Amino acid sequence: MQAIISAKQIFKAYGKLNVLKGVDITISESEIISIVGASGAGKTTLLQILGTLDKPDYKTETELIISGQTIKGLNDKALAKFRNTNIGFIFQFHQLLPEFTALENVCIPAFINNTSKSEAEKRAKELLDYLGLKDRIHHKPNSMSGGEQQRVAVARALINNPKIIFADEPSGNLDSESAEQLHNLFFKLREEFRQTFVIVTHNQELAEMADRQLTMVDGKILS
Repeated sequence: MQAIISAKQIFKAYGKLNVLKGVDITISESEIISIVGASGAGKTTLLQILGTLDKPDYKTETELIISGQTIKGLNDKALAKFRNTNIGFIFQFHQLLPEFTALENVCIPAFINNTSKSEAEKRAKELLDYLGLKDRIHHKPNSMSGGEQQRVAVARALINNPKIIFADEPSGNLDSESAEQLHNLFFKLREEFRQTFVIVTHNQELAEMADRQLTMVDGKILS
């Protein structure tokens, strides 16, 4: 199967703290990968670099190719456009904007992508309906449960039909029932939309459900 992410010799230091120490990782299209490891092992830093939210410390041998695009050399504007079109994010704390409804929150990445209001809202409603939130589209986050808010965040991540979804502790803030529903949803989405999922998690059940489980220790992935 074709690689959708190819990362070689990814380094990252903050001051004198070396967080990533030459990570190599290849992820195939439609694969679900879990990344586990102790706090401070570098999981979130790696996820942010693979998701282009942060930049690696480029060395001669460093390489990052996502969906056929070499990331090095893209300016900030081009990088933001690439990210918004190709990548979706789901965070532990859903990061919904409290003053906006579920529908409005989901539409935001589409508006950034210059999608028309009517088209964005149509797609958002389809996604919210698909995720069992048809009756919540005009509710604001504070009137929804944690599980509902996280499903709104999933819809927002999917609105631009990205090829890759990065999830950082997506169920870390949920009760066990909501967490299980969310985990099953990822696999349902993969079957339906053929997306690739890269998930950082401390939830061992979710980690073991993945096609591959990678363990990070002290800034490297154990082979």
